[in-house]
Amino acid sequence: MKGIVLAGGKGSRLYPLTLPISKQLLPVYDKPMIYYPLATLMQAGIREIMVITDTQQQQSFKDLLGTGSHWGIELVYVTQDAPRGIAEALILAEDFLSGDEVVLILGDNLFHGPSLAEKLSASVEGESRAIVFAHPVRDPERYGVISFENGCPARIVEKPSSPESNLAVTGLYKYSNEAVEVARNLDPSPRGELEITDVNNHFLRNRALACFTLGPGYAWLDTGTPEAMLQASEFVHALQERQGVMIACLEEIAFENGWISLGELAKQADALKSSDYGQYLSSIVSRES
Repeated sequence: MKGIVLAGGKGSRLYPLTLPISKQLLPVYDKPMIYYPLATLMQAGIREIMVITDTQQQQSFKDLLGTGSHWGIELVYVTQDAPRGIAEALILAEDFLSGDEVVLILGDNLFHGPSLAEKLSASVEGESRAIVFAHPVRDPERYGVISFENGCPARIVEKPSSPESNLAVTGLYKYSNEAVEVARNLDPSPRGELEITDVNNHFLRNRALACFTLGPGYAWLDTGTPEAMLQASEFVHALQERQGVMIACLEEIAFENGWISLGELAKQADALKSSDYGQYLSSIVSRES
């Protein structure tokens, strides 16, 4: 199983903040935004990850993330020269996937909650060849909305004027490799994009789509607006202060997964020692020594 982080787009809802820089490089409290989707993939045991960026910003992502080897993962980079829809990520990643299953996550989505990693690491082979993750929202007309009949997914409608439910499909998807061919055969929508909703509806029509609802105890934050970024930062700050743990600490995840040694963790703690982040890593080293 491999992962894709889609970190392209212009971030126009954040202008002028994102005129010189990708929104996924902006901070959500004490970490770059892209750390959070990377953490979700790493917690699911995914070590091979493609990061899709726009052409101008790719070097900045490489400067921040490198090859991923210091976290025990392998990062590869591909550019999306224009925003042609989420589903295009599957086409761009075809060679990288080499027939494997894939978890696709949007680079501005933050997830937190129990057992999410287990849901992502479970195989999609068999009857359900795609999994989407839904979350209740107050304004479902802004999202792709999923509705159910007899406990099974029935419809997904993009930005409906009269939503049938309050369950928004989040920016986290798991597919069998069949999704690549599905995306390749899509027609662009009226806005000229390959819509991920059309991919999901393909699996739904074939009774091959499962949906996991993120209920109480889960948080999903789409950090695509200034207000949403502030809310996400406040959420991360409050949770870290209350619990004394750090959300999306990639070095900690890598160490707990056995991908890096205690010595490697200590080296990274020393390199970041001037920051609270580095001091948190040092506390893990002290605890484990």
